[in-house]
Amino acid sequence: MRGHLLRRLPSALLILFIASLLIFAVLRLVPGDPATSLAGPDAGPATVAAIRDRLGLGDPLALQYVHWIGGLLTGDLGPSYAIGGQTADLISDGLGATVELTAGALLFVVVLGTAFGVLGATARHAWMRGTVRALTTGALAVPPFVSGVVLVLVFAVLLGVLPPGGRVSLLTAPDIGAQYLLLPALCLALPSAAILGRYLKDGIEHVLAEDYVRTATAAGVRPRRLLWRHALPNALPPVITLLGMQTGQLLGGAVLVEAIFAWPGLGQLAEQALNRRDYPVVQDLLLLLVTVFVLVQLTTDLVHAWLDPRIRWE
Repeated sequence: MRGHLLRRLPSALLILFIASLLIFAVLRLVPGDPATSLAGPDAGPATVAAIRDRLGLGDPLALQYVHWIGGLLTGDLGPSYAIGGQTADLISDGLGATVELTAGALLFVVVLGTAFGVLGATARHAWMRGTVRALTTGALAVPPFVSGVVLVLVFAVLLGVLPPGGRVSLLTAPDIGAQYLLLPALCLALPSAAILGRYLKDGIEHVLAEDYVRTATAAGVRPRRLLWRHALPNALPPVITLLGMQTGQLLGGAVLVEAIFAWPGLGQLAEQALNRRDYPVVQDLLLLLVTVFVLVQLTTDLVHAWLDPRIRWE
């Protein structure tokens, strides 16, 4: 396992390096000047120039990139241009909320995706299989900004059983925090759960069609035992890989869901930083997202290899 991880590490570092270059370059191509935005519409050229010098925006781009990477490596993310405060503090304040939302959504993805996959592959009645197919199709077809509004209208406005937005930390009040988490986590999880369920359904059906499963069925092995001891474990490796990819999608989709449900996470911070052209905050947030995605992929590969004996550890 260690050798496999060491072989993957250089490619992961290369991806992070290329991502940092792209993030740095693309932000500088966006129209607008942070110094002009900070100075205000009535500021003169001298004021704008002074702000550019103070923020280091007048330095060569290569030097700005080196300063940024050096700060990341030493843990000094520097101050925010426009929002105020230290970038590290801003990110740490929103990171807990985003991690909480993503973890809750991931739990929904696993539970709903497994239910969709197992029922879709093993249901005896055509109406049940059709219901699962309709649910997964609807979850894929409806975008989060629509499903989020529908969830709020049904559960918060009509039924009044869940709050429409905001956040209470699970660490401070687990019972109340869970109520605030349910709707945004479900909204974020629905498309990924549908995708996972369809992949799992196809995998289970493929395994159940294998000759050894038919032989075991003819020998009198119970269908439930075949499903949980043979079909599901053999269908899991590609689904685990997909789940790792969907985790990255959940982090990216959290930006929109946080805006819908007024969830105070990294999504709201990213929106504020983009609107104000706050380069340090945006750069660090985007690179953090890429880093998490790379780490999730590495972990997924290790779990995949552990589940699939055909993958050798060399």
